[in-house]
Amino acid sequence: MSRPTIRVVIADDHAVVRHGLAQLLGTADDIEVVGDARDGTEAVRVAADLEPDVVLMDLSMPGTDGVDATKAIKTGPSGARVLVLTSFSEQARVLAALDAGADGYLLKHAEPEAILDGVRQVVDGGVPLDAKAARVLIDRGAQARPLVSDDGLTGRERDVLELLGKGLSNKQIGRRLDIAERTVKAHLTHVFQRLGVTDRTQAALWAQRHLEQ
Repeated sequence: MSRPTIRVVIADDHAVVRHGLAQLLGTADDIEVVGDARDGTEAVRVAADLEPDVVLMDLSMPGTDGVDATKAIKTGPSGARVLVLTSFSEQARVLAALDAGADGYLLKHAEPEAILDGVRQVVDGGVPLDAKAARVLIDRGAQARPLVSDDGLTGRERDVLELLGKGLSNKQIGRRLDIAERTVKAHLTHVFQRLGVTDRTQAALWAQRHLEQ
């Protein structure tokens, strides 16, 4: 059974970028561009009006920037996922976007298929992260808190954590390990408690630093 079409809004202050992304997304049978925005204020309004599944969000825009727009969308009623797509991988920008509630962080030089997959991943609950952005967060995390051991995790929980670190959603993890999605959620609840993290992004970053050697 095919899933519903993913409805996307593109927020970027450059018309050529909006047009190019619309063309790229238009090549996917399961993705539809339903609107666009030229700045953060317009992105918040369009997201509220159209209630898309995903907002592709640039960070550097005039007026309300992508960080503030992300925060407004994530605390608003639309329920949209926000996938940051930007040219910047500096620590301050990455942290600001994720702290604002962004569901993923990709750079504009990413391969076209990576952008398409990123849209799909955030809808499925995954956390797509560009390697440079992930590295920034991993390095900061290593400096900010001591190493936590995964000794308290079961083998299955470790498997779940490793796949989470690779950006897979709960559904994808369940399929890979041949377990129910609710079982994946239960494993992650204990993983979060054991590692002292509060969300998927933090757990994924921990996995990328400590499990993918």
